Amino acid sequence: MFDPSHPIALAPLRLAVTADPAVLVSWWKALILLLPFAPWAWLVSSVFDKHAGRFFLGQEKWAAIHSVAGCVALAVAFLIPIPAWWGFLVAFLAVLLVLGADIGAFVVIANQDENVPEHARLKIDFSKFAEARKAKSAARQQASVSLEIKKPSGAKLTPPQKETPEFETRVAAEAVYAKAMEHRASQFDILPAGKEGVYGVRMLVDGVYVAGDQFPAAQAIKIMDFWKSCAELDIEDRRRKLSADCVVVYQERPTTVRVTSSGVRGGMRVNLKLNPAQSVRKPFADLGLLTAQREAFEQLAEGGLILLGAKPLQGATTTLYAAAGTHDAYTENVQTVEVEPEAPLEGIRQVKFEPGSEGVEYSTTLRSILRRDPDVVAVAELPDEDTAKEIARAEVDRTRVYLSIRADAALTAVQFFAKATGDASNAAKPLRAVMAQKLARKLCTNCRVPYQPPAEMLAKLGLPADKVKQLYKKGGQVLIRNKPETCPVCNGTGFDGQIAFFEFFPIGTEEKEAISNQDWTGLRALWKKRGLPTLSQVALRRAAEGLTSIEEITRVTSSGGQQPKKRPPEEAA
Repeated sequence: MFDPSHPIALAPLRLAVTADPAVLVSWWKALILLLPFAPWAWLVSSVFDKHAGRFFLGQEKWAAIHSVAGCVALAVAFLIPIPAWWGFLVAFLAVLLVLGADIGAFVVIANQDENVPEHARLKIDFSKFAEARKAKSAARQQASVSLEIKKPSGAKLTPPQKETPEFETRVAAEAVYAKAMEHRASQFDILPAGKEGVYGVRMLVDGVYVAGDQFPAAQAIKIMDFWKSCAELDIEDRRRKLSADCVVVYQERPTTVRVTSSGVRGGMRVNLKLNPAQSVRKPFADLGLLTAQREAFEQLAEGGLILLGAKPLQGATTTLYAAAGTHDAYTENVQTVEVEPEAPLEGIRQVKFEPGSEGVEYSTTLRSILRRDPDVVAVAELPDEDTAKEIARAEVDRTRVYLSIRADAALTAVQFFAKATGDASNAAKPLRAVMAQKLARKLCTNCRVPYQPPAEMLAKLGLPADKVKQLYKKGGQVLIRNKPETCPVCNGTGFDGQIAFFEFFPIGTEEKEAISNQDWTGLRALWKKRGLPTLSQVALRRAAEGLTSIEEITRVTSSGGQQPKKRPPEEAA
């Protein structure tokens, strides 16, 4: 019979009483174990969850992952079977490890996703916390003066004292710059707005000008003078074209800014290009030619003239530099002729034409270069008829000449060159090929809207209904927790960057004969016979691939092929 008073029956009770209860139930240990959950929960709910929603990273999936990580960390905190004091320490470190692994996994995976632009990628750098505190303290002292500006000489621009006119001017100038950066502008201008006594800002965003703020003339001139002083330009000279580079650091991102001032009707204009050299450097293979077009280019024989047609702001300099870059500058003599070089090219001699130099013309500068029999010459402008005639009569059988012409189609480029030479037969002799291009805005992949085009629309566009099941149009908004918000990638424009589409046609014996006879209909038929696509055909292909929209293609192709106006060299930059 069981006796509860027996010593053996009381043994388990004694063991339970003598165990140290503090290891399991001390309130301060539980509190310490729970402390890491507070910042983790704030980071997950306030930063990671919104980030996943904005960039379509799988918001619900990540919410589940974070929840599992939190449960695992909680279980680890209280279930580690080590009763000693160092068991508590192991549990605390294990909690930090689990929560830290959850944070690190989200940051690494999210930053690798193509939907997340570079400027929106997450960073975890605890070493910068102290620096951030110092920066915030300095910002409080300097109010809204936040840009770090380095002049061409290397000297940093010192912020002016508060409550001075110079301080107000700098705040206004920085606000203009910050707004341009927020809009992802590649450049912006401060210039007369068309109303007396009023200046305005216009920003170039994805190849399209967007209107900015307006200022009274007196304030605008102070802002322009500020930017000129940053580039160490002559503030008193308001008529001549002056240009220099400075470096501006905005939100820890350094940007080379090319400041150019010139006199215009109604006053002065100051243009700021952001990272100008970077924007025009691109390998030829990355320009956007189709495989058949690129192969046709590579099959051209050495020597001869290739026309490169593009209107202003349509990537002419980028294509000219890329074409020159297809040649080995260390085994061949490669040169350029430019009014204003946009970027230094490694191994290539860049001849800068100085407008207004006494006794020197653009055509004579080019003639001097061609007579030295170089391997490659890239000519950035065709400012006058004399330049066209120099190219037409030069011996270019052994010299490859790339000539940039302000034309928006291959046929227009050939017509303009033939007219400029004054003799279509002379114009046809050196020609080997012609290439033309246009730029279109690229749809933002974060907010573009798919739709099923009607059969009638596809038939009108010449797109195969059996292959093109959907097209895309611009969006501008994304749903975050079933609520529409402005897309953080494109700032609501629906576009993010630009794409180029080309037409490229070799010019052989038959094409030269058509050009000599000014038989433009026959020339077009010969190009069609080659089977290479036109600008419109390539543009529609890009729309079918989801890169741009039909509306955007209509915008950039509806301008028609107008012959470029001849301009003096001083306006050709």
